[in-house]
Amino acid sequence: MIERDLEIATADGGMPCFVVHPDEGGPYPVVLVYMDALGIREELRDMARRFASAGYYTMLANLYYRDGCPSFDPSVLATGTLDPRMMALNDALSMAMTAGDTRAMLDFAARDANAGARAAAVGYCMGGRHALAAAATCPDRIGAYASLHGGRLVSAGADSPHLLVARTNAESYFGWAEDDPVAPLAHADALEAALVARGLHYRIEHHKGAEHGFTFPERYCYQKQAAERVWSRLFALFRRNLERT
Repeated sequence: MIERDLEIATADGGMPCFVVHPDEGGPYPVVLVYMDALGIREELRDMARRFASAGYYTMLANLYYRDGCPSFDPSVLATGTLDPRMMALNDALSMAMTAGDTRAMLDFAARDANAGARAAAVGYCMGGRHALAAAATCPDRIGAYASLHGGRLVSAGADSPHLLVARTNAESYFGWAEDDPVAPLAHADALEAALVARGLHYRIEHHKGAEHGFTFPERYCYQKQAAERVWSRLFALFRRNLERT
């Protein structure tokens, strides 16, 4: 595979981005990966490589570039203690910000002969709502999106992420843990109502016995069976929506 660490120009400055794709046979459909609140680390890079090894032009941007690109140790999550700075960064990263970042990534991809026209967005934890925002920002370019143990997808406010479903045109997948404090069942119900109203194909799945963050192989809560099921769901989603001629 070909791997590159590069910088993409945005309205807010240069955004570091890890780009990885197969070394021959392109162009390849684009997969935008939206990080969790822990920031960029080798674990996420390895997940981007797995997308690329399946035949996708994968882009993993550092969404904390406005704040110096910090990252946090996943091992602290096992203690139940959340770093206040990490949570502040999570709170400060608005969907409007990542909407601009998404446009910048897709514009960069459009200039790369290795990247195809079709794209998908995948977000983990914090990134789940930003993947949804990406699909709403570029509905003509993003044909599939997924949120994995995504938090704060539903709120009581007029700017609740789930309301963005009305602006999407993509098939979606929402994979949650069976019992996730940041994604109660009421959130899934509200999200499903929005998806039904929009008339879009979707799958909402709660993985039995899994905990929040279960897809990350280096995290204490990793559940291999559920994580592998998610990979299967994602690749099937991409085949249906990204690989048509």
